[in-house]
Amino acid sequence: MPKNLTVIVLAAGGGTRMKSKTMKVLHPIGGRSMIGHVLTAVAACEPERIVAVVGHQREQVGQHIQECAPGAVLAVQEQQLGTGHAVKVAMEACDCRTGTVLVAAGDTPLLQGDALRRFAEEHEAAERAVSILSGVVANPFGYGRVVRGPEGDVEGIVEEKDATPGQREIREINSGILAFDAAFLREALDRIGNDNANGEFYLTDVVGIARADGLTVGAHTVEDVRQTEGANDRAQLAALGAELNRRIVTRWMKDGVSVMDPTTTWIDADVVLAADVTILPNTQLLGATVVDEDAVIGPDTTLKDCEVGRAARVVRTHGELAVIGAEATVGPFAHLRPGTTLGEAGKIGGFVETKNADIGPGAKVPHLTYVGDAEIGEGANIGAGTVFANYDGVAKHRTVVGRHARTASNSTFVAPVVIGDGAGTGAGTVVRRDVPPGALAVSAGPQRNLEGWALQRRPGTDQAAAAAAAGAEVPESETSGERDVSHDTASRVGEAGGGGSESPRTPS
Repeated sequence: MPKNLTVIVLAAGGGTRMKSKTMKVLHPIGGRSMIGHVLTAVAACEPERIVAVVGHQREQVGQHIQECAPGAVLAVQEQQLGTGHAVKVAMEACDCRTGTVLVAAGDTPLLQGDALRRFAEEHEAAERAVSILSGVVANPFGYGRVVRGPEGDVEGIVEEKDATPGQREIREINSGILAFDAAFLREALDRIGNDNANGEFYLTDVVGIARADGLTVGAHTVEDVRQTEGANDRAQLAALGAELNRRIVTRWMKDGVSVMDPTTTWIDADVVLAADVTILPNTQLLGATVVDEDAVIGPDTTLKDCEVGRAARVVRTHGELAVIGAEATVGPFAHLRPGTTLGEAGKIGGFVETKNADIGPGAKVPHLTYVGDAEIGEGANIGAGTVFANYDGVAKHRTVVGRHARTASNSTFVAPVVIGDGAGTGAGTVVRRDVPPGALAVSAGPQRNLEGWALQRRPGTDQAAAAAAAGAEVPESETSGERDVSHDTASRVGEAGGGGSESPRTPS
């Protein structure tokens, strides 16, 4: 690589065809912004300096650029007067006078570092004043054409609006990525004019200046020309996104990942997968997700910024900022919210939602449960329908469930509360106080059966008929006119809160 390499990234345009309040280069694709992909490719060239030209929404764009490439110099183009003017602003901002200057656009998300490296290396080795990264395309409409002489030498670049009918037939296009000798570029930028259809200062006019000065100009044709494609509207962005995803999925399959249906699988650029991972249909692995070997993900699963351990199984699950241990199982229809950690061989089952929860090795939360702000110890089992009531209307509180505790169905833990090691709860228990290790917490009174209730209070219904057929009878105390007050109260409660669809009827 050139030892004194400066890379200028152009990111000042407004991108009006996006019809968005978000700057074009900030639109996401494959888990990064468009310019984020470009800066990743640029970093592979190990440049001495990076200069980004910003204009529209410079505060947001500039901050994002410096997050992606700390140390990048920001050059502000107050008026968008063309690429030549933008590069001149960049050269003044970094005071670059020697070495190689490589210019790239901020809206080419398929760009790869290897292609840039080879281009810069060839330019340096050939000792050219100007090098053009070109490509041959079937439909060159909209691109600047690379004009060659009879001997194949590059004579210049002509833009679409300024091209003659014959020049528009040329299929070799300028990708917009160029390399220059820094000393020549600094001098040539002052000689560019704006006598063209757009009234702009074209950077490509430097090619003609170099030729007129008798200096060497060349073109490096990239085979994978799609790397240099830009996106001017959302339809083009979606097309590039699909192509980027196809490339990412293909690369992982070649590296030993099994993808059952590549057309319904989406993998972001920063995802890391081990060999022998299996991805089932309709799965999205997003952000900085990492999946270890032999894990199976999907179908119908979305994981963002998650870690999945060896041989874990995650099915029909939505997870974000969660850690899933080795050989653990999750789903189906689980929701892992940020802060969830599931230990080795643990289980989060169907219709379970977790948030800020540390679930220990071998612990199980099998079904229909909400676990928020909690710690569940090793080997514990949480009964179906349990609610960790973590919010008192003002603040969140934490629940701790001890090792090998066994809690029954439909328990409610009113935080803050501690259920000790080896403790348990009865079904339907509301736990408001700490439960000592090994104790059983119950909050309901003993069960009482009111004999003959259906016959007396639901006469004429299918319920009463079924009870009578099964041998139910009204107690003698009821038939003799005596009435149990508690019985009467219970019957009224039953009439008011019963779950049946039939209303009491008086027999005719």
